[in-house]
Amino acid sequence: MQGSQRPTEDDAAQAVIRTAERVLRAEGEAVLRMAANLPADFPAVIRMLLACRGRVILSGIGKSGHIARKISSTLASTGTPSSFVHPSEASHGDLGMVTEADVCILISNSGETAELGDLITHTRRFGIPLIGLSRDPGSTLMRASDLRLVLPAEPEACAIGMAPTTSTTLTLALGDALAVALMEQRGFLKENFRDFHPGGKLGSRLALVHQLMEPAGALPLVAEDAPMDATVITMSGKGFGIACLVDEAGRLAGVISDGDLRRNIAGLFDKKAGDIATRTPHTAPPDMLAAEAVKIMNSRKVTALVVIDEDRRPIGLIRLHDCLKAGVA
Repeated sequence: MQGSQRPTEDDAAQAVIRTAERVLRAEGEAVLRMAANLPADFPAVIRMLLACRGRVILSGIGKSGHIARKISSTLASTGTPSSFVHPSEASHGDLGMVTEADVCILISNSGETAELGDLITHTRRFGIPLIGLSRDPGSTLMRASDLRLVLPAEPEACAIGMAPTTSTTLTLALGDALAVALMEQRGFLKENFRDFHPGGKLGSRLALVHQLMEPAGALPLVAEDAPMDATVITMSGKGFGIACLVDEAGRLAGVISDGDLRRNIAGLFDKKAGDIATRTPHTAPPDMLAAEAVKIMNSRKVTALVVIDEDRRPIGLIRLHDCLKAGVA
């Protein structure tokens, strides 16, 4: 009698792939269905959070707690002051962190999480606005809430239909939708984002030219009719390898680089600065991303850009060296 064949390694790999595809498809389709049918109170929640004078307090237990922490962190880093309060710690003194100036968002898939009881009571006692986020609109949490973010009743993506998978994905996605909607309503910009992310690669990518440039006082400025011997002395003294020509009004009229000196070496000291300058140099405004300045320098094969104001007056110098040193790639 012939025995059944054992699954091959390829069979096992295909089974794993099918599982992953099923889970991702189930969760993705659930998010799309929620996008097409947002909780009715979503706009009112945004208005409430915009009007908050204190912080947005998030809380939850277990998986909901992990999601609450992430939502709180996203809010805080995008212009909405926020803190996570652990419900068990709240019951042992941390309720004092939740004030009448705050707004609470409590997360519970079932809406019957016992550990949230003291937080719910605290908000009702002191008139603190409460937003419930749950799948069950008739649950204890949702009945007590001022506004309700009701999750769609989508099945969990796991094989037994019990492990928090689709429900946590929906909660996280809804939290992101809240954060982005608040960002846009506040007019939160890239430079604001960098203020909350000064460290690491992200902070470097969001650095602005004026934050990395050499200041105006360090610039090698020369007049258009300056003799070349004086111009070379100015360039050497400042050590940037360029000189900035300025007209009588102080506006940038050109740039002399080491390359300009080499190209005009014959009879150099019989000339004036304006005779050899590049009259249309590449420049950068102070509010340009440093990463964009690096792109210009790389594409134009230059190592520095003069930073000019709206009247074309030189106010700084951004160098490729300084950008790379700061981690701007």
